[in-house]
Amino acid sequence: MTAIKHALQRDIFTPNDERLLSIVNVCKAGKKKKNCFLCATVTTERPVQVKVVKVKKSDKGDFYKRQIAWALRDLAVVDAKDAIKENPEFDLHFEKIYKWVASSTAEKNAFISCIWKLNQRYLRKKIDFVNVSSQLLEESVPSGENQSVAGGDEEAVDEYQELNAREEQDIEIMMEGCEYAISNAEAFAEKLSRELQVLDGANIQSIMASEKQVNILMQLLDEALKEVDQIELKLSSYEEMLQSVKEQMDQISESNHLIHLSNTNIVKLLSEIEFLVNHMDLAKGHIKALQEGDLASSKGIEACTNAADALLQCMNVALRPGHDMLLAVKQQQQRFSDLREHFARRLANHLNNVFVQQGHDQSSTLAQHSIELTLPNHHPFHRDLLRYAKLMEWLKSTDYAKYEGLTKNYMDYLSRLYEREIKDFFEVAKIKMTGTTKESKKFGLHGSSGKLTGSTSSLNKLSVQSSGSRRSQSSSLLDMGNMSASDLDVADRTKFDKIFEQVLSELEPLCLAEQDFISKFFKLQQHQSMPGTMTEAEDLDGGTPRQHNSGVPLPVSSEKDMIRQMMTKIFRCIEPELNNLIALGDKIDSFNSLYMLVKMSHHVWTAQNVDPASFLSTTLGNVLVTVKRNFDKCISNQIRQMEEVKISKKSKVGILPFVAEFEEFAGLAESIFKNAERRGDLDKAYTKLIRGVFVNVEKVANESQKTPRDVVMMENFHHIFATLSRLKISCLEAEKKEAKQKYTDHLQSYVIYSLGQPLEKLNHFFEGVEARVAQGIREEEVSYQLAFNKQELRKVIKEYPGKEVKKGLDNLYKKVDKHLCEEENLLQVVWHSMQDEFIRQYKHFEGLIARCYPGSGVTMEFTIQDILDYCSSIAQSH
Repeated sequence: MTAIKHALQRDIFTPNDERLLSIVNVCKAGKKKKNCFLCATVTTERPVQVKVVKVKKSDKGDFYKRQIAWALRDLAVVDAKDAIKENPEFDLHFEKIYKWVASSTAEKNAFISCIWKLNQRYLRKKIDFVNVSSQLLEESVPSGENQSVAGGDEEAVDEYQELNAREEQDIEIMMEGCEYAISNAEAFAEKLSRELQVLDGANIQSIMASEKQVNILMQLLDEALKEVDQIELKLSSYEEMLQSVKEQMDQISESNHLIHLSNTNIVKLLSEIEFLVNHMDLAKGHIKALQEGDLASSKGIEACTNAADALLQCMNVALRPGHDMLLAVKQQQQRFSDLREHFARRLANHLNNVFVQQGHDQSSTLAQHSIELTLPNHHPFHRDLLRYAKLMEWLKSTDYAKYEGLTKNYMDYLSRLYEREIKDFFEVAKIKMTGTTKESKKFGLHGSSGKLTGSTSSLNKLSVQSSGSRRSQSSSLLDMGNMSASDLDVADRTKFDKIFEQVLSELEPLCLAEQDFISKFFKLQQHQSMPGTMTEAEDLDGGTPRQHNSGVPLPVSSEKDMIRQMMTKIFRCIEPELNNLIALGDKIDSFNSLYMLVKMSHHVWTAQNVDPASFLSTTLGNVLVTVKRNFDKCISNQIRQMEEVKISKKSKVGILPFVAEFEEFAGLAESIFKNAERRGDLDKAYTKLIRGVFVNVEKVANESQKTPRDVVMMENFHHIFATLSRLKISCLEAEKKEAKQKYTDHLQSYVIYSLGQPLEKLNHFFEGVEARVAQGIREEEVSYQLAFNKQELRKVIKEYPGKEVKKGLDNLYKKVDKHLCEEENLLQVVWHSMQDEFIRQYKHFEGLIARCYPGSGVTMEFTIQDILDYCSSIAQSH
């Protein structure tokens, strides 16, 4: 245990300037035995601190580490468990109770005894020692002397004390002077004893010799004490004098502090006053401008604008805490509020008058534009109003109710003005489309008043009754059979296209200019949110926005919605007027829907590139839907007319009317849709139309009585193929190949059917020959068959001399000429195909004669050259 104690002292306590007095090996009660040491220590420096330290062996090595330490003054109770019997258990009551089991009762008793001694010597604190033997406590106190604990020998407590560095050094020097010190300890000790006696004798002699000097020293000390007493008396008197000076200095210091505090407050007050004066003082010139400024002149507007900005700055100044409680500040704020109300009311009244005056001035220019297809220019009006843009921004931020009222009044006045202008504009456009007054009445226009009275419903009724419409013309042309839709006046369509383009070209800049003006004048940015704007629930025909109880309007998603709503209210007549114009154009000529689709698509594409969600883009998009419906209706009508077509039973069919109409439609569409944005719509229409053409050509061909089916199919599919080849429509390449294939197939079919068997008996003869060969008879043995010998062959060949053959071909040419129509000019093509087919049959017969009757010398009575000559002469003669 002593070795452990020395090791702990060296490794743990000496570095911390502590001395280890007692140690006990313990483990916690009731748990697995994990041994540790409780150490009683004191510090080497004063004031002395007494601690109980728990030391534990490290898990990572053989060295010890300090785990926890308690101050002895925090110890309340020491419980030894049993004062009579030996028991290794004991408890220490610090902030909580720690239960320990010592390795031996002797170690426990020694540790408790050390704790008792340390308490008596350093703390004088009453620690309860419970269940501790009185003999154990008495052993720690020498009999009859209680003070021995406080002033007794320290060896009883201090069992061990290390040498300091100087002591170790002196011992080493002394031992080096006696080399035999280690080998002969007795001689070394004897030498040390002699030297000690010599020193003691010298000390005694020195003390005896210095007695006289001690007496002299004592006298000097007495005199020094007297001098000290005198100095203390003087210091006391000085202290009393300084005390009065200190009181005076304290008063002066307090006075200086108050003066400094007063100066600081004055500076702060001056700063606050300067702040209020600088930020809440409105110049007299600004006040005069707000009260009496001229809102009609540019200088007056500029002065009012500057004054309004200055007023807004004064009203929006960020007051410091407490400013709003000052009477002057409250009065100034009330004055500013009155100025704002007065100027806002004056500005609103003036702008309302400007709006009304603009309506009257602009109405006077309507007569000038009623003849020309142009809309009045609002740029001067916008230019004059934009001078008030900054004032509108001020009004928006200071009095939103008046700002909103101005917005509503502007929409009301301008919507009525634009409605008159746009309606007159569209009336001129409709008159120009329909031409003369007589024609105008036919489509629902009254020339006397120049007003369009026919509604869309009346136009729908007129579309059935009007004989001048393109569809009725097409129907009559189909019935007549000798005219095509291409006879219509293309100039009318071109004129319509120009008028429609001019209408859109006039409307687009008008809407864009008004939208730009609204954005600038009413300070409605395109991509920012605003705390209060008109909501979607607002009645655009004159209603007001729904409001909270406080009068603040409900917010919408963005100021962009506000612009669109204002534009919708102002230009509410554009969409219905455009729809009426489109309906009129469609009634005049359904092919006009092609022009309108291209023009409208282009303008919608342009508007969406600028702003996809703008009023112009939305309105034109809605109208484009109507145009697309009319276009689809035009396609459906053409397909329906194909299905309803009737052909004459007494005349040949020729090129069907709807085939010619498809050619006209495709040619017109290709010229219109060149470089158009909505080419896909046309491609879909092409697909529908061509399928309808194919189906109905076959239907008509099947129903035809006068003209053979193959002729109807051949001529019409040849016409379709020629049309598609000429127009080079990429989406109809498959249909072009199909048309060519059908034309070729039906040409071949017609040639075979019409040519039939020109050498009928000869054909029957060789069919019998082929039948014998098919039965297994060799070709060179066929001539030995009784029914197919050389004599029978010669008899059949004599029945077809060249003259008869030419006569049959001439009759065939006349028959073909009667079947074919002149428009398609396929007679020579068909005749050449028949010539080739006849020559093919001739060569087939020649081949059979050469194989089955070799060396017989039997030949046809006409040659291939004769056939060519016959066909050529027949063609030339006709």
